[in-house]
Amino acid sequence: MSLDQRIEQTDGICGGKPRIVGHRITVQDVVVWHERLGWSVDQIASEYDLSLADVYAALAYYFAHREEIDRSLKKSRAFIVASAAVRHTPVE
Repeated sequence: MSLDQRIEQTDGICGGKPRIVGHRITVQDVVVWHERLGWSVDQIASEYDLSLADVYAALAYYFAHREEIDRSLKKSRAFIVASAAVRHTPVE
C-alpha cells in the first residue's frame, strides 16, 4: 500500500485536513503527538489502534507537506489562544 493509499483528504471530514484512511486521525494529530509531545511511533500506533505503516505514512506526508501543515498548526494554535482569551474575559 502506498502513501497515497494511506492518507486522504475529504471535504467535510476533519475540516478537510489530510488524515489516515479509515480514521478521523489527522496527519496534524500524529505530528503533534510525535514531534511536539515526543511519543514514539509504536506508542501512537498502539494508543490509537493504527498500524506502524499508517503512522509512518502520516509522518512521511508531513515531511512532504511540512510548510502547509505547519501553517495549519499555527492557525489552530492561534484560534485556541484567542478562544481561551475570550472565555476568560470578564463580562460587564
